[in-house]
Amino acid sequence: MTTRKFETEVNQLLHLIIHSLYSHKEIFIRELVSNASDALDKLKYLTLTDEAFKSLPFDPRIDISFDKDKKTLSIADTGIGMNEADLMEQLGTIAKSGTRNFVAQMTGDAKKDSNLIGQFGVGFYSCFMVADRVDVVTRRAGEDTAWQWSSDGKGEYEISGAQRDTAGTTVTLHLNDNGIEYANRWQIESIIKKYSNHIPFPIHLHFEDVRYEGKDKDRKEIKEQKVEKINEASALWKCSKQELKDEDYKEFYKSIGHDTEDPLLWVHTKAEGTMEYATLFYVPKKAPLNLYYSDFKPGVKLYVKRVFITDDDHDLLPRYLRFVRGVIDSEDLPLNVSREILQQNRVLAKIKSSSVKKLLDEFKSLAADAEKYAAFYKEFGRLLKEGLYQDYENREDLLELVRFKSTGAEGFASLANYKDRMQADQKAIYYVTGEKEETLRESPLLEMYRKKNIEVLIMDDPVDELVMPSVGRYKDIEFKSINRSDAAEELKTEQDKQEEKKAEPVIKRMKDVLGNEVKEVKASARLSDSPCCIVVDEKDPTVQMQSLLKAMGQEGPEIKPILEINPTHEIIKKLESVQDDRLFEDATRLLYEQALLIEGAPVKKPVDFVRRLNSMLGRAL
Repeated sequence: MTTRKFETEVNQLLHLIIHSLYSHKEIFIRELVSNASDALDKLKYLTLTDEAFKSLPFDPRIDISFDKDKKTLSIADTGIGMNEADLMEQLGTIAKSGTRNFVAQMTGDAKKDSNLIGQFGVGFYSCFMVADRVDVVTRRAGEDTAWQWSSDGKGEYEISGAQRDTAGTTVTLHLNDNGIEYANRWQIESIIKKYSNHIPFPIHLHFEDVRYEGKDKDRKEIKEQKVEKINEASALWKCSKQELKDEDYKEFYKSIGHDTEDPLLWVHTKAEGTMEYATLFYVPKKAPLNLYYSDFKPGVKLYVKRVFITDDDHDLLPRYLRFVRGVIDSEDLPLNVSREILQQNRVLAKIKSSSVKKLLDEFKSLAADAEKYAAFYKEFGRLLKEGLYQDYENREDLLELVRFKSTGAEGFASLANYKDRMQADQKAIYYVTGEKEETLRESPLLEMYRKKNIEVLIMDDPVDELVMPSVGRYKDIEFKSINRSDAAEELKTEQDKQEEKKAEPVIKRMKDVLGNEVKEVKASARLSDSPCCIVVDEKDPTVQMQSLLKAMGQEGPEIKPILEINPTHEIIKKLESVQDDRLFEDATRLLYEQALLIEGAPVKKPVDFVRRLNSMLGRAL
């Protein structure tokens, strides 16, 4: 017998699960049954595709038994099983970095945290909510030796040799006072119906049936051991829509999505003809908390003729649809299809293309209900924007689905809404990017557009900076960033051009002061209330993009901004007559530095900035 300590992360995990998820402790059955189903899927695949496993007997089933007197509950499967190394890797450590983040993501809300269990792949540990001790007896398919893993969940586990006649795994829980309620036929059956009804393997419940014969004094209690199949064990996605009720879809989603809430929507397709396949996709109500982690696991399983192939292929749907859960089942792919072949397979490419269009059409239908779509967009809108960058084929559809904050409407506006509100002579869709909505709404960059009653889209999501330059147009209308110097040129009037000519001397003088710190100093037509602002050249990254690239470790050459001044502003008018060179320099630099601060760019020398500001205050007072 070998005794080992859990990794530190496992100890933290066990403590949080045991103490935080008490009100949703029934999920341990969902998770253990899900693990058993995965083990059966893996062995089924090997017996069909691997010569070393084809001769092995395979009778797929999951068996649940309990003993109320002994306070035990067991869940057994005839799946792939584990050997000693598997036990240490899968039950003693947390191998994936994403799983470690489970601990950091716990919120204290039992309902939310119970959903994290399955999403982060740590479902096995949920059994310690209801058990003082857990024993796992297992034997890997194709091997002769069985092993037992045992732990009380308090820091250590033991591994020793064991006996098991067949391949597979049996998990036995020694129930505590909180778990004894699950040593009950009706409780188990109810939970299986709720979470695991459409697990595609039969789940058998073993129980003692008590009946009485005779009357009065001759009445006898007769006990019989019975076994009943308690789930549908059907590939729900292969059924016709007419056979299924909404509850069937919801129960199946909870099983594969490790979720206690109903899905927001689902899309079920069965195609027949030149290609035969079935798909069933779900959109959750809430985005998984690990959705933006680099090792986030996609939620779509691939089957071939009902045989599980993989749930770890990022190419089954585009990456921007990684929040979608569900199943793809093809009749046309070979069972032994490899991951490399999958990436180039024409059949799968067609299924993928058709599936994306079906999902986007469903999102369009959802958009007809503004309230429901707002809830959906709050959770997944950023990913649809990623799609604009990644999925050129469906860009037009995605442009109809994305939403933006705007100066012309409350809440979120569609591009179609913006287009309907455009002025008759307006030639572009204008937008401004930055870090915070409140700051952007008060930005000097908006002044001229507000004065001319031109709507501007407010883009405060970092992904906007990456996506919008690549999009270019919406229905032949050009997108223009007002953070750039050329955006306001087409809106200049003759009067603006006259004021610009008058300001040439002060512009030259300001440029001499700032030197190489700026690319240019120029008169602006976009300002009405502010003395100045900074913008960037048409081909240069904005201030926000520079910060984003720096955060991603991609620092490039320093980009110099353009300082635009308002020739009609009183400060600029007064600067024209300032003869004191030191005063002119201080004023020029303060104007430039305040423009930087408004755009969220750092002031290079804060001490000098404060000195200049204090000097100006002293003069004013």
